[in-house]
Amino acid sequence: MARLVTSIAVVFLASAWAITGVPGTSLAEAIDEVEARLFARTLAIPVPGVEPSQLRDAYYDRRGAKLHEALDILAPRGTPVVATDDGYVVKLFRSVPGGLTVYQSDTANEVVFYYAHLDRYAEGLREGQRVQRGDVIGYVGTTGNAASDNPHLHFAIFKLPPGKEWWKGTPINPLPFYKRHVAN
Repeated sequence: MARLVTSIAVVFLASAWAITGVPGTSLAEAIDEVEARLFARTLAIPVPGVEPSQLRDAYYDRRGAKLHEALDILAPRGTPVVATDDGYVVKLFRSVPGGLTVYQSDTANEVVFYYAHLDRYAEGLREGQRVQRGDVIGYVGTTGNAASDNPHLHFAIFKLPPGKEWWKGTPINPLPFYKRHVAN
């Protein structure tokens, strides 16, 4: 019996570690209801043709005083960027750090997917537009603070607060969602 309990505990700890990337994290700390619902879905890697094994976890990397809290997906400039999940285009925005960006909510309006450093938007893309997983929403680029010789998609996931403000979300590490379920 003790061996069974130990085995179950190891599985839970390994699951939490896989979700967060932080050893010693408990499953309760690692995932809440919103993340559990997101984890149950199949998300498309937002750059078609990129395999999960090619994704590098940069979520905990430092960018100056801040954590990166995103994936950087390297691809040639002009490579299509697709919606990772069904949802709605919440905001099309240009910022100094992110350059040309798309904020896309899921259909339940619980999370926002953030796509940055785009070269351009897909033709006709507009705020409020419904998108489905796999729809082209933009193209890989180097806008914002991305180095001009390093085209990539900066991709992040944010859990929305009760007021559903797209700019105030809590970051979630995207990598475990692609290591578990993949649709391209």
